[in-house]
Amino acid sequence: MRVSAIIVAAGNSRRMGFDKLAADLRGESVLTRSMLALAACEEVAEIRMVTSPEKFEAVEEAATRLGIAQFVEVIAGGAERHLSVAAGLARIGDDCDLVAVHDAARPLVSRAAITRCLAAAHQYGAATLAHRIADTLKRGDAAGEVVDAVSRDDLWAMETPQIFRVALLREAYAEVLAKGEPVTDEVSAVRGIGHIVKLVENSEPNLKITVPGDLVVAAAIWGARE
Repeated sequence: MRVSAIIVAAGNSRRMGFDKLAADLRGESVLTRSMLALAACEEVAEIRMVTSPEKFEAVEEAATRLGIAQFVEVIAGGAERHLSVAAGLARIGDDCDLVAVHDAARPLVSRAAITRCLAAAHQYGAATLAHRIADTLKRGDAAGEVVDAVSRDDLWAMETPQIFRVALLREAYAEVLAKGEPVTDEVSAVRGIGHIVKLVENSEPNLKITVPGDLVVAAAIWGARE
């Protein structure tokens, strides 16, 4: 089973207010930490980074400096996430069986979690790390007032990596691009062509760096692992 990984890093960090992927996380950038997380999984044979051209040099320097043997290339991302994933998919060879798509803003994903998701994808063709919703949920209106409650039964929050048979994800993205309807993740694309996606429950921290406070939490978690 040959696995290719696409790390999506072309976002503009609007909610953060600065480039969150360049932010320091205990001595390495968030982006580099995410690349190291995928590289730590021995099943991953190759890694491609899809990002903005101004990050190319930093990505290549980090991969060389840290000896990330699986790093293959850095690719220019698109204006929207699904276009970046499509650009990465186009570079994967026919010798790869599975493709793992991972958000660069999730630097804490563990090797064990990735391995479990890979096993599920190998069995079912499509799998994603996810966690059950634990918070009480309310629906609000445009004025920011509570309208009603939302049942959290059977609700899951999606994480990454999301892992698929390469041919399956290519089929799903061909449909997405043909329709011109953006998707926010690969699960949506694959469900759009009627294929099941296996949920792999992840009880380990895998937060997405979104606001400045997330960096503080991520640093604390990383420090506890060292």
